[in-house]
Amino acid sequence: MHPIRTKPLLLLTILLLGGCVHSPTVDVLGSYFPAWMGCIIIGLVSTVIVRLLLIGVGIYAHLRLKPLVLSCMAILFTLAVWLVFFKN
Repeated sequence: MHPIRTKPLLLLTILLLGGCVHSPTVDVLGSYFPAWMGCIIIGLVSTVIVRLLLIGVGIYAHLRLKPLVLSCMAILFTLAVWLVFFKN
C-alpha cells in the first residue's frame, strides 16, 4: 500500500477502536457478565409490566401496530437503563 493511503486508514482504525477502551461488566454473585445483557433483561421486564398495565386500563385493545409499539418500548427502556447506570 502507498504510505499516503495508509494514513487515513490508520486514523479511521484508531477512531473506531477508541470505543473499545471501556468494557462495561457487572459483578453478579461473583460472575462477571456484560452489562448490556442486564439492561436488555430489565428493558424487557419493564415492557411486559407496562403492557400488563395497558391491558388493565383498557388502552391496549386500541393500540395499532402493537408489535412496533412494544418493540420501541423495549428499546426505550433498555437504552434508558443503560444511560442511567452506565453512562460515562
